[in-house]
Amino acid sequence: MNEIIALLAGIGLAAACGFRVFVPLFMASLAANTGIGAEFLGGGFDVEALLGQHHWLGSTPVTLALGVATVLEIGSYYIPWLDNTLDSIATPAAVLAGTLLSGEFMPELLDDTALKWILGAIIGGSTAGIVQISTVVARGTSTATTGGVGNPAVSTAELGGSVLTASLAIVLPVVAGILVLCLVFYAVRLLLRRLRRSSNQMDAG
Repeated sequence: MNEIIALLAGIGLAAACGFRVFVPLFMASLAANTGIGAEFLGGGFDVEALLGQHHWLGSTPVTLALGVATVLEIGSYYIPWLDNTLDSIATPAAVLAGTLLSGEFMPELLDDTALKWILGAIIGGSTAGIVQISTVVARGTSTATTGGVGNPAVSTAELGGSVLTASLAIVLPVVAGILVLCLVFYAVRLLLRRLRRSSNQMDAG
């Protein structure tokens, strides 16, 4: 049961990477450093690892570095036009971060096997990628319709989504799992609608 909960936590953190790459990494590192959520994540990490004694994610220098990266990432998305440029970098970065986090939360029996990272890429990487692409579409729509004026609101919503999803993944993984299903369903629906609209425009042209 603990392993299932840990897996849900990893998926939740991966989904949060689709909104912001470094926010869930920082929150997971902070949790590992302080022990927050240890009772839920014990199936994925041992307790010592969660307390940051033997796991890279719980290393104080890593936590500090991710904290700085998080602040820079959040601030960058409020700079006009830079936010759209960052999306081209954030999409592959989100997939990698989602793969990393979900892979780290895989059951211990998969440690030191390639299957761990294959599953991490399929489950976490794809989830992060779907969420990230939907945010790119939302920001592109905002840029096209408001000239970028509405982009700060989009960035704020994305930040809130990342913090909320990552927080739930750490303290309420089951709830996070349900939320991720809803997010993926909404994101896929949004993308299909956008593709259908583009196809209709091409046919009309």
